[in-house]
Amino acid sequence: MEKREKIEKVLKILEKHFKYKERTTLNRMRRKPNAFKILISCLLSLRAKDENTEKVSKKLFSVASTPREIASMNIKKLERLIYSSGHYHKKARTLKHVSKVLLEKFGGKVPNTREELISIKGIGPKTANIVLNFAYGECVIPVDTHCHRVPNRLGWIKTKTAEKSDIELNKLIPDKFKCEFNALFVLFGKEICTPLSPFCSRCPAYDYCERVSVERNR
Repeated sequence: MEKREKIEKVLKILEKHFKYKERTTLNRMRRKPNAFKILISCLLSLRAKDENTEKVSKKLFSVASTPREIASMNIKKLERLIYSSGHYHKKARTLKHVSKVLLEKFGGKVPNTREELISIKGIGPKTANIVLNFAYGECVIPVDTHCHRVPNRLGWIKTKTAEKSDIELNKLIPDKFKCEFNALFVLFGKEICTPLSPFCSRCPAYDYCERVSVERNR
């Protein structure tokens, strides 16, 4: 079986396996997309667990949910609101800066192009792609730790960084799967293909995995 054929087979299997699951904050936000809330949630999620991000996001949005409200908020108050997301000093500064730029350069709206998004300090390629994918329905692949690690384990790519994975995956993944790729692989990476000791015994894609660098599994 050729690589592209194998990739499509695995993606169909995962799509069926996780068909009824909507566990991440961003997936739920997709129902009624709010580009600003998706952007802020993504910035809060850096080096934080999904469950934590969801709680902190709700807490923040109950007080401030627009660029103007966050930009004008006292920095200490903002830090208290997002404290449990970790790295709260840096994140608070980033949220205020991004909100101010949105007001000053984009009329308070979140831009819908990758170039404009990454022109804002604090917004990287992954965050830009998440906004484009989840807020604007653009079929791009936001490459997080799961989307980088799992395709390497499957043997699809051989990359050392998420940036390289971004390039390679966009070449390999069929367009019809790009919109759902991140959502599928976040669930797959968290529930089955875990970092240190994956659950190979209950993996629906076991027969198509090369298990690269897997020394121990369950």
